[in-house]
Amino acid sequence: MTVLPTLRRAGAATLAAMLLAGCTMIPHYKRPTPPLAQAWPAYATTGDAVAENPLAANLGWEEFFTDPRLKALIAIAIRQNRDLREAAADIRRAQGQFDIQHASLFPAISGGGEAMFQGPSDAAGLSFAPGLDTGSPPMFKYYQMGIGVSSYEIDLFGRIRSMSREAAEHALMQRENARAMLISIISQVATAYISWLGDQASLRLSDETMASQEATLEMVRARFAHGETDQMTVRQNETQVAQSGAFRDESRRHVRQDENLLTMLIGQPIPDNLPPAHPLGQQTIMQDLPPGLPAEVLEHRPDIMAAEHDLMAANADIGAAKAAFYPRITLTASDGISSLQPHKLFTSAATTWGVSPQLQVPLLNWGQNSGNLKASRAMRASKAAAYEKAVQSAFREVADALAARDTYRDETAQMDRYVSTSADAYNLAMMRYRAGTDSYLTSLVSQRTLLQAQQWQISIAVSRYQNLVTLYRALGGGWTAHTPVPKPPKGQQVAGKG
Repeated sequence: MTVLPTLRRAGAATLAAMLLAGCTMIPHYKRPTPPLAQAWPAYATTGDAVAENPLAANLGWEEFFTDPRLKALIAIAIRQNRDLREAAADIRRAQGQFDIQHASLFPAISGGGEAMFQGPSDAAGLSFAPGLDTGSPPMFKYYQMGIGVSSYEIDLFGRIRSMSREAAEHALMQRENARAMLISIISQVATAYISWLGDQASLRLSDETMASQEATLEMVRARFAHGETDQMTVRQNETQVAQSGAFRDESRRHVRQDENLLTMLIGQPIPDNLPPAHPLGQQTIMQDLPPGLPAEVLEHRPDIMAAEHDLMAANADIGAAKAAFYPRITLTASDGISSLQPHKLFTSAATTWGVSPQLQVPLLNWGQNSGNLKASRAMRASKAAAYEKAVQSAFREVADALAARDTYRDETAQMDRYVSTSADAYNLAMMRYRAGTDSYLTSLVSQRTLLQAQQWQISIAVSRYQNLVTLYRALGGGWTAHTPVPKPPKGQQVAGKG
């Protein structure tokens, strides 16, 4: 048989054509350089040591967050959050699109066979036809088997390879988008959890304050019954108790709303068997950053990496638009066997083959190719601007978080002194009131000042630790190798870094 040698010749010709198609017209990629400073301002870094602190991007969320209850909630969110499920589905869809496009680089080989049986309307007219079964009635028979390639484009100028590269970059972009979504969900859970702890602390403060004020009210009423104070003092104290009751109800409302937000973020009701929580302020590793931290750490942020993959996809699309100006060569080939008699089907005489190359040369398309190239270049310019904006936005996020970190540290120290002096003032006012040397109005004002200072202290603590989570996210932290995210398409790496 000559079928196998013919297949070898066809395979060799196809391989040679694929080797010739190794070049593309994708422009050389050069990463844009946004107009940014080389480092963030050297804010004051007093307080925590900075020597042994790792970069945020190299610190996974399981190492950064130390509160066991928070870690349990984050783990549930990674498993159950619907936004993350949607992002994972987008990755699989993009990978499927890449597989479809990448497969166009190779010839699609199909095999098949057919048998034809035809009976003439006029048997006398086919009495001498080849392959005619002279039975009654006579019947024409034909048998065929083979394999073939249909309309395979030989990618001489890299059009298909450029489109394959574009699809690969889009798949990688979706993967980085999923990473960004993951980090965002982690930071949202941590931020909501810290708010939850802060509102719980406010609720405890309101309960303690109201219990103290109710005890004071009982004392004032007893003194009024013995004629030792006036009714105005009783009314003032009753007003304070009512105000504290409203503050307690507000704190309860905030706690319940925090729980509703956490329920949405983790994708299920909050379990009852969570580990015990750490006190407010002990949720994270209190790391600091050295002054003049280089801005290159932003390269680890997945949203910036996604913007760059989007830019590289637009760059690859220009290669496909350029290749459209050049001729296209398509190949249709077949190799098989055919016979009018089934017992001669697998003989050398039954071997058939055919090759049909086709050349298409663009002559006049009324500016369609030029328009596509112009649109592709404009898209690359747009994506470059979007990449630079993403870097600038990230730089500002980190700068804002760094500035807030230092001011929150100083503000916390000032607020601690404020609460301490307010507590002393309130205690002195109550001592003077009980001794009868001052009116209750002074105690009332001092107690309100103390309560406001304590509320402010909790609010600053919440904002300070939430800002640390924001800084961790802004620096690209939150990712860990143990977190499952689908892999990029086979054979593709994060390319085009220079």
